Amino acid sequence: MFLFVGMLHAQDNVGFTITRLKYNGGSDWYNDPSEEVNLLKFVAQKTNIKTNPCYQFVDLTSGNIFDYPFLFMTGHGNIVFPNLEAKKLRAYLENGGFLYVDDDYGLNKAFRREIKKIFPEKDLMELPFTYGLYHCFYDFNTGVPKTHEHDGKPPQGFGIFVNGRLCLYYTYESNPSDGWADPEVHKDPSAKREEALKFGTNIVVWALTN
Repeated sequence: MFLFVGMLHAQDNVGFTITRLKYNGGSDWYNDPSEEVNLLKFVAQKTNIKTNPCYQFVDLTSGNIFDYPFLFMTGHGNIVFPNLEAKKLRAYLENGGFLYVDDDYGLNKAFRREIKKIFPEKDLMELPFTYGLYHCFYDFNTGVPKTHEHDGKPPQGFGIFVNGRLCLYYTYESNPSDGWADPEVHKDPSAKREEALKFGTNIVVWALTN
């Protein structure tokens, strides 16, 4: 099985980075480009992970997603994965890739519909508060933090597993990635932003060590 080991080692000289996933359907996949940059800077400051804090994206249609071990996907609206793209994402996830999806408000319905194209035999499983991702670097004893209110529902974190490995992680009614953005973008309190950055650090640490 191709587990992206070569690619992770290949990034040793330049540092770990997060790659935004560009997709079709009309949603703003590109919004808040400062998010990944700020998170990567925070990760480098707080851990021994060397990072490359830059914004980059890969086109799901024409790009080689297999060059990027950690993909990040967000947006506010519709998503469409044509069958070939769904098969491509499935192969990526089954062979060591990791995808973090954050509902930026309005993504949930389309995402749940399209993820069934990728894994028709699997359901998104809500992760218990005891799951390792919530405790691998910082402790989040009640799971996903509530960064933005959205519909006022409790925040939730869901996963899809392949051979026992969390390959896709999805946050709903929480929107921690908004807390990574530059302070003036959403004007979140500093404590709320730090909480979101700590949570993002856990996601990175978990993805790289599991």
